[in-house]
Order: sequence, then structure tokens, then C-alpha cells
Amino acid sequence: MSGAVSRDRRHFLTASAAVLGAAASAQLWVPGTARAAEPPLPEGVFSLGVASGDPLPDGVVLWTRLAPDPLNGGGMPDRAVTVAWEIAEDARFRKQVRRGLAQARPEYGHSVHVDVRGLRPGRVYWYRFRAGGRLSPTGRTRTAPRPTGTGGSLRLALASCQNWQHGYFTPYADMLRQDPDVVLFVGDYIYESAPSATAVRRHEGTGEPYTLVQYRNRYAQYRSDPHLAAMHAHAPWVVTFDDHEVDNDFAGEVPQDPDKQAHGAFVTRLAAAYQAYYEHMPVRATAIPDGPHIRMYRRLDFGRLARLNVLDTRQFRSDQVTGQAAAEDPSLTMLGAAQRDWLLRGLHHSPARWNIVASQIMMAETDLQVGKGKLWYYDAWDGYQAERNALMREFTTVSNPVVLSGDRHYTMVSDLKKDFADPHSDVVGAEFVGTSISTGGDQDQAAFHKDWDARMPDNPHWKLIDAHRGYHLFDIRRDGIDAQVRVASTVLKPDAASSRLARLRVEAGEPGVRLV
Repeated sequence: MSGAVSRDRRHFLTASAAVLGAAASAQLWVPGTARAAEPPLPEGVFSLGVASGDPLPDGVVLWTRLAPDPLNGGGMPDRAVTVAWEIAEDARFRKQVRRGLAQARPEYGHSVHVDVRGLRPGRVYWYRFRAGGRLSPTGRTRTAPRPTGTGGSLRLALASCQNWQHGYFTPYADMLRQDPDVVLFVGDYIYESAPSATAVRRHEGTGEPYTLVQYRNRYAQYRSDPHLAAMHAHAPWVVTFDDHEVDNDFAGEVPQDPDKQAHGAFVTRLAAAYQAYYEHMPVRATAIPDGPHIRMYRRLDFGRLARLNVLDTRQFRSDQVTGQAAAEDPSLTMLGAAQRDWLLRGLHHSPARWNIVASQIMMAETDLQVGKGKLWYYDAWDGYQAERNALMREFTTVSNPVVLSGDRHYTMVSDLKKDFADPHSDVVGAEFVGTSISTGGDQDQAAFHKDWDARMPDNPHWKLIDAHRGYHLFDIRRDGIDAQVRVASTVLKPDAASSRLARLRVEAGEPGVRLV
């Protein structure tokens, strides 16, 4: 997808770094239409910026949310507001290709999700919104390649786990400079923890969010981070949630602490959390929640180069177990039958060179026990071993499977094995567990390696482990995937230098990953 728009890209890389400031300084844009004027809205109505997501060859979702008082419910009047949108082939909007009107409704927090169609494949576009005499920042997006395209390349950034209280979202500044075609975010967009007086940045509110308004306020606070806002405005995102968007380590309708959260109360909390998630993400109407249920697993194709299967590993899983024998119970499921069948159909009937699976949690084995015996990480796929092992067997007949995961707050790059119990088992794929954007803060690297390096002999499939904050960057081509682990020098400051920690390579037709 990288291509011939370098001048426009350079222009936008400079402009988007100040995307939040642009909302305040933008002048009213008055198009040549006879439509009746909407009542004026307060300044800062586009305080949460703009975003795009889920690119198709002919379309993309455009997002914004009207919120002049973002940390206090939004501050909008209790009525629907008409929002005009436009998308163009140039940053100055001289070559408009689509425009229209959308309704920002109070029942959805005055969020706007425009599913634009009729665009050209593999193209960069610019977009913006207008409401009540106010103009939004300008966003930049890109459509997927044509479905039959077999060449080209795709630059994908993998991110997860951004805890407001643990640090600034500094790695996004480097991600912006690396100019990915698409950002894949695999969970923990917000954290539900209560405010901490000793945090780097303090959560809003007085406790954990439980109601819709409280979740809206938490998302609004996270959206105010300028680096996150700029990255959202620069490239389309593909998102899915993990646990902290609702409640730590929840499983289906079971909370982390069922003795403290009654089932009915937790179901109500799920409904609030899922609705707030939808309201703040650039996703299609298929993701509109139905009470405590939301459809997030979906598939996106990037020509015949790559197929991206986005999983939901929270909503359909069995409750976590706590012992080795229980983890091998064949009745346990991470995906649920419907999602598992959907995934296998998509993998086995894929026309793509690369079959990428976005899994919120780590798929490769983690043996925490040094020496003889096993001690697994039960919240991840280790706690659902029968289903994981069955999936590994399916990978043997899938073209170039690669799993991209999050959750661990570490970089953990591994070979995927047909049978992790057998060190000599065939390698069937590769997994990149991305580190966190900020969760964990600046860790003591020496202490991390003193603790974790001792486990490497018990996990021979691990190729690289590290505890810096950052993200992973992938250049996907037909012959292979070149990966970079990019890390920030600190997340305790809003701005800091980033660098490449490691380079890795996955060769087409050769399962596994190697350092280069």
C-alpha cells in the first residue's frame, strides 16, 4: 500500500502533529449550499479529534464525537445534531469525492460513524466534519488495495495496552513518523482502574467506571492525549478490545471478582462498557451493541497479500481455570464454537499470501516454572490448551499464518509449535506479542532480564523477550515480513526519542521467525 503520494504524506506528517490545536484554530468552512443553518455549538465541540478505520477497497469508516465538555458527559444538548462530512483526494479539499450528512444522536453520545463507499482502492484520502458552525481537524486515511491485487506491500503497526496513569502515549509520535498504512490495536485502549494519587497522570473520576457516562468520560480522557489523537488522524485503525475496556480478567459474563459484582450488575456494566467502546471507535454499524453483547470479530483483506482475522477472546470464553489439569480440559473454549468455525473457514479458504490472526492475548506457551514442571499463564491461550492445540494443527494447512497479540506488556516473539509439549514438534507459524504503549511505565530492564532470561531454556520457542514500552512495525511483502520492535526511551515524559530495538524476519513458506 505504500505508494506515490510522498509529497502529500510529508505535508500531513507535519500538519497532523498538531491535530488537537487545529480544532481550536480552524475557521468556519461555509460550502456553497442552501441547507438551513444548524444552531451554533460551543467551541471545542471536536475536542476528541477524528479517526478512521476498517478500510475496504472501496470504503472506510470515518469517526468523530461531538463533546465540548468531554470529561463531564460530553456537554452536548439532548437532541440530534446534523454533522456534515466530506472526503477528498487532497489535503486542501479541492478534489472532493464524497460528501454527506450524518446525525450525531444523544443516545450514542453524539458520536458519528460514517461508512463511506464508492472510493478507489489503495488510495490516500483526507476528510473532515462540520457541525453547528464548527470545523473539525482534518484526518487522513487510506483504502485497502483492490481485491485481486497480488503485489505491493503493507506497512502495519501493532499496538496495545495504553494505561493513562502509567505514562504518556509517547510511542505514537514515533509511529506517526514511520507512517504505517494501518494501525492494528489489540486491546486495553483504556484502563478501568480508579485514580491514583501517585500516578504519572491521574485518571478522571473518583473510582472505576460502571455507568455509561463514567465510561464515556474515561474514553474522553484517553482521547485527549495529543500523540494518540494525531495517530488516529493519520491512518486507519483496526481495533478490538481485551479486558480493561470493561473489567480486569473478565470472561464472558463473569467478572474478575464475582463475590463483589453480582451477575445482573455486571451485565449492566458490560452493556455500558460496550456501548462506550462503540461510541469511541471507528467501526461499522455491525458493532452496535445489543445490550451486553457486541460483534467485534471480523475479517479484512488487503488484496491477495494479507488477510487479517480480528478475534474476540473475551466475550465467548470459558471462565479462567487455575490449575494444569483444568487447563487441558477439552470442553474449555477461548473463541466459542461460532467464532472458531468462522476463523477456520476464513483461514482455509483464504486467497491471501499471509494469513494474520489478531489475538488479544498470547497464543504461544508461557512456562513460568524454571526447570522441571510447568506453570502456565492461565488467562492466555495456555489456559485453553485443547482449543489452542487444535488450532495449531489447523495451521499446518494454512498459508503463512502469523499471530499478532498484546496483553503481556512485554515484547515476546515466538515460533508457534504444533505441540508445545514436544520440543521437537514442527513449527507451524510465528507470533509477535507487542509490548505496551505505556502500561508498566519505564521498567528496570536489568531486573526484567534477571527474572525472565532464566525461563528461556524452558521456552525454546521464544526468540526475543524485552520490557521496553513501544510497538511493533511490520513491512509485509509477498516474499516475507520484515518486523521492527520500536521502543521509547521513556514514557514518563510527553516527548522522548524512540529507536529500533530489534529486527526480525518471517520468510514466506518457512514457518517461524528469526532475528536479523
